[in-house]
Amino acid sequence: MQISNCAAVISLAFLLSLQGAFGIRFVIDRDECFSHNVLYEGDTVHLSFVVIKVDASWHYTQDGVDLLVKGPSGEQIHEFRDKTSEKFEFVTSHKGIHQFCFTNKSPYHETIDFDLHVSHFTYYDQHAKDEHFNPLLDQITKLEEALYNIQFEQHWLEAQTERQAIVNDAMSRRAIHKAFFESAGLVGASVLQVYLLRRLFERKLGTSRV
Repeated sequence: MQISNCAAVISLAFLLSLQGAFGIRFVIDRDECFSHNVLYEGDTVHLSFVVIKVDASWHYTQDGVDLLVKGPSGEQIHEFRDKTSEKFEFVTSHKGIHQFCFTNKSPYHETIDFDLHVSHFTYYDQHAKDEHFNPLLDQITKLEEALYNIQFEQHWLEAQTERQAIVNDAMSRRAIHKAFFESAGLVGASVLQVYLLRRLFERKLGTSRV
């Protein structure tokens, strides 16, 4: 009976991260808000975001976005301004609906990768109070949280890498376009100079004949 209880608690511990995590990639014009229901006071909320790309074909910009985190009563928990990427975590003081509102102040659409995870150790509130189970559950909790943190960090780094690749590609294309237009301008200037010199010589030749 103890073995089955232990297995049930272990399963519950491993499932807890699946109940409070989500990720989304979206395109923002001006304002975009997301809400998440935190079921327990004292839960830890982890969040990260990366501005993957800006829809500005001929203009390179490092403009970021603002993020306002609000609690269930509308109180401000934290605010970021003009950030292209950020990671943050906080411990909730109240359960309920938390809001995460992005604001894009640039004139261009921006693509954002947003991840959210809520850590809650269910077994503290359940039947797992046996002193023989607690050390095992502590280790399971640390392992589960460590695994999540690795995944969280990996996804954030992948989003950063994708953003940098897009920025590098955009800068390369702009450099090629700039070189092309500069070359075209030089060719045009050379052709104009040749034309003007020919006209000048023709006029001088016509004057000398007269």
